[in-house]
This record gives sequence, C-alpha cells and structure tokens, in this order.
Amino acid sequence: MADVKLNNGYAIALGNFDGLHIGHMAVLDKTLEQAKNGLKAAVMLFDEHSMKDITGEAPPKLITDSERAGIFEEKGLETFIVNFSQIKDFSPEEFFEKILTEKLNAKAVVCGFNYRFGKKAKGDAKLLEEMCIKNGVDCVIIDEVITDGLPVSSTAIRKAVECGDIGKANRMLGRKFGYCAEVINGDKRGRTWGFPTINQKLPDGLAVPQFGVYESIVTVDGKNYKGVTNIGLRPTVGTDCILSETHIISFEGDLYGRCVDVRLVKFMRQEKKFGSFDELIKQIKSDVCCVKGGV
Repeated sequence: MADVKLNNGYAIALGNFDGLHIGHMAVLDKTLEQAKNGLKAAVMLFDEHSMKDITGEAPPKLITDSERAGIFEEKGLETFIVNFSQIKDFSPEEFFEKILTEKLNAKAVVCGFNYRFGKKAKGDAKLLEEMCIKNGVDCVIIDEVITDGLPVSSTAIRKAVECGDIGKANRMLGRKFGYCAEVINGDKRGRTWGFPTINQKLPDGLAVPQFGVYESIVTVDGKNYKGVTNIGLRPTVGTDCILSETHIISFEGDLYGRCVDVRLVKFMRQEKKFGSFDELIKQIKSDVCCVKGGV
C-alpha cells in the first residue's frame, strides 16, 4: 500500500465481501465503473471479519479466501488488507480520514446500503456519504438486491445452505455454492460396490450444508462431470468427522492428493442410516440414476 499516492487515486469497494453474492458483485461492478474516470479499482478488506468484534466470532464463510481472491484478480481489482485490530477502535471520522483518505488515497468509494464502519459499527452508509460530499470524494451506495422476493444477504444465504435449500443459496450467490478441497484417503468401500467416491474435508470455516445427498457438478482438469455428493457423518458406515463424499459419474482415474472442485446443485435427500449395506447400495443406485437422468 506504500504506492497508493503515486497515482490519481482509487475507487474502493467497501464491505466484508464474505459471500461475494450478487449484492456484493453489484458493489464491485460499480467500483470498476467508477475507476473508468482515471482511477484504479480496489477492494478494501479486513484481515478478520468485522462481526467478530461485535459477536465474538466470525460467521461461517460462503466462499474460501483463495476463491474470493481469484475473483478479485479476475475482475481486475487490487486488494488492500487492513489489520482490523489496529483500527477497530477508530471513530467513523478517524476511519474515513486515516484509512480511506490518507492511507488508501480514496477518490471514490462504493458500498452497500447496509454498510457499517467505525468503532462498534457506529457509522452507516448515510454518514459515509456525508463525509464524502464534505471531502470531495465520490460516493455510490448500492440499493438492496432482491431475489425470490427477499433481500439478498450473507445471513440469508448461510441459512439457506444450512437448511439444504441450495437452489435458493445459489440464486442469491449468483454461482453454485461449493468448495475446492484435497481428496483424502477413505475406506475404499464404494469402489467394491461399483460406485467409487472421492472423500474431502470441508474447508475450515466454510458454512456446513445440511447433512444429506446432493446432485453436484465436479470439475476435473477443466472438464465438468455430474456427481452425487453425500455431506455428513455417513451413519451407515460411520466416521468421526464431517466429510464430503462424491461419486463422479462417468469418471475413471486416481484423484488422491489433488484438489477437486465440487459445486452443489440440488438437495436430493437427507442423510440416513440404512439397515444393511444392500439397502445403502440400492439407494446409491437410485440416486445416481436420478442425477444421470437430470430428474
């Protein structure tokens, strides 16, 4: 951030961007639009979620940090990381002056309608706009975005993910919820049943979907495959941690140790304990048939 004074200034997107949902993307797109006026486009993030200071813990993530960083880079946005512990006691005025103006050379800022800043989130979007007008900084506030008749928010998306309403979550995200994680060793039982699977642990801090079976899309070497993904504790077989276990339809190959991307498309059924492996195998065959047929 030492070079921020060596250009005409920045158009800066403000927010936690903890989900990069369609509301967040509207903020980013408007920031890029503002940057067409001779400014550079950037997004300002804290090194930890600002809600941690209020509630004591950060909310579950809807996107991993690495995936989010990739989207920022793809869109041509620089990223400024601010140490939250160093500024959490700043008043709204101090934050505006010391961080936005002095440190980041902001000439334009873009935020959502519910943006909060300053100690204990005392400042709001209206106050930010007033400060910008007073200091000659352009300010754009993005109105709430509505999907399925409801305001889009990270909170609403987390609830949808945790309830298994993955379709609703995906519509609010503007992409499919999922994860890219290393394939780890399992008990290899699936291959003896004719349904080999990849086992993955969910990334740390990621929102945990409702336990159950999902239709999924799995990407391997740039090619997309249909998949059947079970998330949970595999009650029939048993496991000591939450796992994602996916059968990749029409794929053959060894993926152990590789990071594989899995996206959830549709919730199919709840996880359950079967009376026998034969019952489980019968259900797996049914699940695979449903996904193959696009039911």
